[in-house]
Amino acid sequence: MLRRFVLLSACLGVGAALAQDSLNDELLAKMTGSWKMDGTLLGKTGWTHSVDAEWVLHHQFLQIHEKDMAAAKPGAVPYEAIVMIGWDGPSERYVAHWIDIFGGRVSETLGYGRRSGDRIEFVFEYPDGPFHTTFQWLPESGTWKWLMRTKDKNAPWTDFANMTLRRSGQ
Repeated sequence: MLRRFVLLSACLGVGAALAQDSLNDELLAKMTGSWKMDGTLLGKTGWTHSVDAEWVLHHQFLQIHEKDMAAAKPGAVPYEAIVMIGWDGPSERYVAHWIDIFGGRVSETLGYGRRSGDRIEFVFEYPDGPFHTTFQWLPESGTWKWLMRTKDKNAPWTDFANMTLRRSGQ
């Protein structure tokens, strides 16, 4: 028992020594809180999702929890995702872990992002083609625009989703 305690204490000490400073990103901080998201998905309107974002894991990641607000059709699973956005200091880029109802295979691809002004563009290199997700803060309206674009090997870039996030209650 004492050996386990010593090993656990040593692991916790190493973990504390390796921990990075908290991620203090003024742009991502604007995304914290509760949002209603709507717009077009695959060219169709009528999509409404809830989005809740908060800092987690010693302020290392912004966790975004997205859920479809529509009643599920019989046999269908409503969309849900948890997105973890962090900062990779040595590479000077953001990293996004997008985990959703489509399981581990789709979730294994990390997205890497660069900031330009009030926008961060993430690039996901999936086996069937690249996927870009851009988060853009619109300060004049206090909203976020999420634009998702995809490209397969034989087609041009197309919009996958064009969504707007408004604070819940607006």
